[in-house]
Amino acid sequence: MFWTIPTIMTWTRILAIPLIVGVFYIDLLRAQSNLIATVMFVVFAATDWLDGFLARRLNQTSSFGAFLDPVADKFLVCASLLVLVHLQRADVFVALIIIGREIAISALREWMALIGATKSVAVHMLGKIKTTVQMIAIPFLLFDGLLFGIVNTHVWGTWLIWLSAILTVWSMVYYLQRAVPEIRARAK
Repeated sequence: MFWTIPTIMTWTRILAIPLIVGVFYIDLLRAQSNLIATVMFVVFAATDWLDGFLARRLNQTSSFGAFLDPVADKFLVCASLLVLVHLQRADVFVALIIIGREIAISALREWMALIGATKSVAVHMLGKIKTTVQMIAIPFLLFDGLLFGIVNTHVWGTWLIWLSAILTVWSMVYYLQRAVPEIRARAK
């Protein structure tokens, strides 16, 4: 099921990356670039929930969709983090933690699949909370201003992205702890 509605929505998250990055390189006022990038990120991030909902509702789930969905999420988050580092709105250390964890856990999941132990590293609520915090922090940092004249999104985004980094490490430790018994069992 390569070209279903949910899979096309997932592909849009990947195709959105150059648009979100590119908006900071065209001749716009910084506030306009910030707003456009924020709106695009929120819209495309929302397709993560919507494509899963539609896949189940339309009975269009597939192994390809299950593979592509988290890849699209990781691309969108990592590209946005790199933009934020470039704009000096996020610390490079935060980006390294988040991107490094994504690479490490993706590799761990792939390896666990090869040895038939995918259940030990299945998505956990801690990973979902980490993702939710990231998906709030990133648009706050992209916006980088006063929301409704009250909320300083840079301050809130900075706190949330650091919280996300802490949750990132915590969830990585959780997944590694779940994998170690399987690894030891297979090493014998």
